[in-house]
Amino acid sequence: MLQSPWRRKILSKEDERASKPVRAQLPTDPDQIALIEARNGLKQFDAIREFVRKSIGHSPFKLRPSDILRLNRVALDGLNPLAGVFRPDEMTIGKSRHNPPPPDLVPALVEDMCDYVNENVGEKTPVHLAAYLLWRTNWIHPFDDGNGRTARATSYAVLCICLGYELPGTKTIPEHLAGEKAPTIAPSKPLTRPGKRSRQTLLS
Repeated sequence: MLQSPWRRKILSKEDERASKPVRAQLPTDPDQIALIEARNGLKQFDAIREFVRKSIGHSPFKLRPSDILRLNRVALDGLNPLAGVFRPDEMTIGKSRHNPPPPDLVPALVEDMCDYVNENVGEKTPVHLAAYLLWRTNWIHPFDDGNGRTARATSYAVLCICLGYELPGTKTIPEHLAGEKAPTIAPSKPLTRPGKRSRQTLLS
């Protein structure tokens, strides 16, 4: 019996071609983790300054989700396999009444957040936009880890860009914010953008 020349060859598992992810080995030693976190903090600050300098003077300024993803990736490089990508799982926040939205809504919520900033550059004050980003990023909690670091970095970058210069100081605004975590994010009275359905606000 003749076999068709188009008949598919059945491959053994040894011969089968398949893609396999290459996963980096993540540190478990606390001292090594602390060292990487410190290194990443410096790299993230350099990334913020690069972002600010590149954006100042370029009109119109546009904040993109990829900018936020990059700041998270730099913060978590070598520490988390999900560095620089949106979280794939549900998220809870300890000592908070707020439940972040499900992961399938995260990309659209981040896009909407960027749209709000872009539509209001020149209309709202730099402080308003920076505060909005700090609150909204933490409310969405788009990442597996590093949400606070990413929120502070994005907020500070947009504040500098909208002001038109890098803010001076030996202690940066993200460092000040990291030491002041008393405000709690939780559902409360409506904070509604026209045409949107958001009904969350920031409680202190």
